[in-house]
Amino acid sequence: MGQQRAGDQTPLAASNARLKHVRRLSRRSERSERRLFLADGPKAVEGALAAGCVEEVFVRPDALGLVPELPADVRLTLVEDRALAALSDSVSPAGVVALCRFVDVPLADALAGARMVAICADVRDPGNAGTVVRCADAAGADAVVLAGSSVDLYNPKTLRASVGSAFHLPVAVEPDPVAAVQAARAAGLTVLAADGAGERDLFAMDDVLAAPTAWLMGNEAWGLPEELAVLADHRVAIPIHGRAESLNLSTAAALCLYASARVHRA
Repeated sequence: MGQQRAGDQTPLAASNARLKHVRRLSRRSERSERRLFLADGPKAVEGALAAGCVEEVFVRPDALGLVPELPADVRLTLVEDRALAALSDSVSPAGVVALCRFVDVPLADALAGARMVAICADVRDPGNAGTVVRCADAAGADAVVLAGSSVDLYNPKTLRASVGSAFHLPVAVEPDPVAAVQAARAAGLTVLAADGAGERDLFAMDDVLAAPTAWLMGNEAWGLPEELAVLADHRVAIPIHGRAESLNLSTAAALCLYASARVHRA
C-alpha cells in the first residue's frame, strides 16, 4: 500500500528545487513542452492510475490513506502541507497530486470505428469542456475532440470538471476545427451541428441519430461560426418550450449525446 511505500521519508518542503520544477506545470506552455500535467485530488489520481499515465504521486503524510496500491514504477513522495498546496489549484486541497504523462490521442485514432463523438470547437470555459467530457463518457461516446482554440484538456479546472472521465475515453486535440469535422466525415460519421436555429428538431430525427454521429458544439458565447456550421450534415435545434433564451453548452451537449445514445441502444 502507499503507506508502506512511504517508508521513513522526510516530507519535502515547498522550497525543494524538484517541487519548484514540477510546480511550473501550472502553465499551459510548460505542460505542452514537457507533455506532463498534474492530476489533483483522489478521483483524478485514481483515474490517472487506471489509465497508466502516472509517474509520481505527491501526498501529505496525513493523506496517505487516499493513495491506492501503486505500480512498482510509480514513485511515492511525501510533501509538507504548504508544498502540496503549491502543487494544487484547489482552495482546500485533498492532499494528493499525481505527476502524469499526457493522455490525448491522435485524431485518427479517436475517430477510428467510432459511433458517437463530441467535437468541441473553440470551447473556452474549462468547466464546460470538462463537463462535456464527463457527459460523453456517461452517454457511452467513443471519443471527444477538443478543436480550435478550445481550453487545454490538462487545465486543472477541466480535469476537475470531468471527474475522472478525461481518463476513461479517448480525447483528441486538433488545432484546426475544419480538419476535425472533415476527419469525422471521412471516418463515416454524420456530423450534426448543435444550433438553436437548426432546421432539424433533436427529438424528431431518430432516423439520422441511428447512424454513427459526431456532435459539433460551438463556443459558449457565439456558438458555431458559419464557415464551420455549413460543413455539418444537419443543423439540429433543441426545442425550448419555456422562455429561456438558450441552454448552457454542457446541458445542450448532454441532451444531444443522450439522444444519440438512446437510439443507438434501442
